[in-house]
Amino acid sequence: MTLLQKLSLGYFVALMIAASLNYIPGLTDEAGLAFGIFALDIYDDALHVASALWALVAALLSHKAVRNFLILFGFAYLGDGIFGFFTGYGYLDLGIFTNEALGMEISMRRVLANLPHLALGGLAVWAGLRNLGQPK
Repeated sequence: MTLLQKLSLGYFVALMIAASLNYIPGLTDEAGLAFGIFALDIYDDALHVASALWALVAALLSHKAVRNFLILFGFAYLGDGIFGFFTGYGYLDLGIFTNEALGMEISMRRVLANLPHLALGGLAVWAGLRNLGQPK
């Protein structure tokens, strides 16, 4: 198993954890915000589970499948996080189409709400384009 395949298994775990946040008692506040920062709904959960399964299948298939996953997933999630700064909503869950834009804001809450997508997306793109741990 290559380094990218192991990384993809890590993405599987991280994304499944993200999908489960609403269902772990004590992680959401009375307003339904996870960690008091962002709201997740059934569409977000479905997106996280689908992405997690994509990561798992890619990891089990091949290094090339994982590389493709990391690059495509990475750009999609990175872009979603960037949109979050400009609009307050992402496009992967169709939030930019169903909510009025909140405008650009660089606040701690906005940073923390978008950081997971920026970090996961950025790392995925970097690792995929670098082709880390490619088979010999």
